[in-house]
Amino acid sequence: MQDNQASATDPAAALGQIVKAYDIRGLVGDQLTAELCRALGLAFGRFVSGQSDPLPAGIDPATSVVIAHDMRDSSPELSGAFAEGVTSAGVDVVRAGLASTDMLYFASGSLNLPGAMFTASHNPASYNGIKTCLAGAVPISLDTGLAGIRDAAAATLRGQGATPSATPGTTSDQELLGAYAEFLHSLVDLSSIRPLSVVVDAGNGMAGYTVPAVFSGLPLQVHELYFELDGNFPNHEANPLDPANLVDLQAEVRRLGADIGLAFDGDADRCFVIDQNGDAVSPSAITGLVAARELARNPGATILHNLITSRAVPEVITEHGGVPVRTRVGHSFIKAEMARTGAVFGGEHSAHYYFADFFRADTGMLAAMHVLAALGGQDRPLSELAAEYERYSASGEINSTVQDVPAVQAKIRAWAADRGGEIDELDGLTVSLPDGSWANIRASNTEPLLRLNAEAATPEEMAALRAELLAIIRG
Repeated sequence: MQDNQASATDPAAALGQIVKAYDIRGLVGDQLTAELCRALGLAFGRFVSGQSDPLPAGIDPATSVVIAHDMRDSSPELSGAFAEGVTSAGVDVVRAGLASTDMLYFASGSLNLPGAMFTASHNPASYNGIKTCLAGAVPISLDTGLAGIRDAAAATLRGQGATPSATPGTTSDQELLGAYAEFLHSLVDLSSIRPLSVVVDAGNGMAGYTVPAVFSGLPLQVHELYFELDGNFPNHEANPLDPANLVDLQAEVRRLGADIGLAFDGDADRCFVIDQNGDAVSPSAITGLVAARELARNPGATILHNLITSRAVPEVITEHGGVPVRTRVGHSFIKAEMARTGAVFGGEHSAHYYFADFFRADTGMLAAMHVLAALGGQDRPLSELAAEYERYSASGEINSTVQDVPAVQAKIRAWAADRGGEIDELDGLTVSLPDGSWANIRASNTEPLLRLNAEAATPEEMAALRAELLAIIRG
């Protein structure tokens, strides 16, 4: 609480707390204010137009920025203040209004403009944030411009920043929902699939805005759960990664006898899938399913998967003639690796799915459409279809509070050596054991936490491996 109070009296100090490695996120009023967003907008406008820090190689200076926002109560005011900051830098603003995060990426890619999306994704209503990108939906991190934007905004808030442009930029409005839906339809054709009964839980988030536009006119009987846009999330948190937030969807799928359930997070850039029995389909299985479809269109292509996806994923990619490439966890690593390798698709176990034909950006909607196309293109139920890609038993991510992370890591190294395991350190410690089971233990960048993911051939073997490692981690 002291940090928040200090932020309220010194807005510049808040920037050090809320500017993360790849985005900006904080408590509205205490940390994220209209004044701060205005300063960030000026800094962002100067950066993308080439007036301040050098732009990354291959990026040309921009004369306009596209800005969109989610359904949170604070989003219109904060995005409006940011737009004022951008125009004060002499840069024009295209206001896209309400949007999902992947819709903002579509706007950035299709218009070839830098973009800013106001959302706090799945965080509670008291939060908001900004996801920024360069033209073509190229991500911005601390290393590629966000640190300079942060520092320039802090200088402005302390009265030491750059002088606003003598000729301010202009603002205009552009409706993009229809173009977004049309673009997605050009990537996945659902017009000829068998009719499907689909339950969609929008979690009162932006999927309640985008799903009707994208699914309209398709052979889908859509049953809506929590489609009312409400940034206070009155029904449940808009975070499908927590199983508690899937309970309503699972019950409705069973009640209706639906073919499939889809759950989106608050800004609708992630999608989770429920089969006809009401059981969750692993994001790793979705990664394998989409990878197989992409490889049918792009024989021999490279597919990315992060290091906590199931080992079934690289097996599926190889079986379908593709080249699997393992990456660190996090969208910036995936997107950079996609650019480096020319990969056509990438998947993370957190249900982020990245497509080369969607500007290398992540989109839950396009992933959902691939699953619907695969399901509706054959006669088996989803549980049988998904079984082709679910081969092992996984623990899911388990967080433990750990004060002395290096000491615990040393114990894990000793345990792995005793078990004859191999360790790699691409991201944390990944231990591969002789029986084919594996575990990844990663430290949080912001909290005293260790994150455990484990996988084995059977539920019993996984449970034993999980118990051994948690005993070490938790002492």
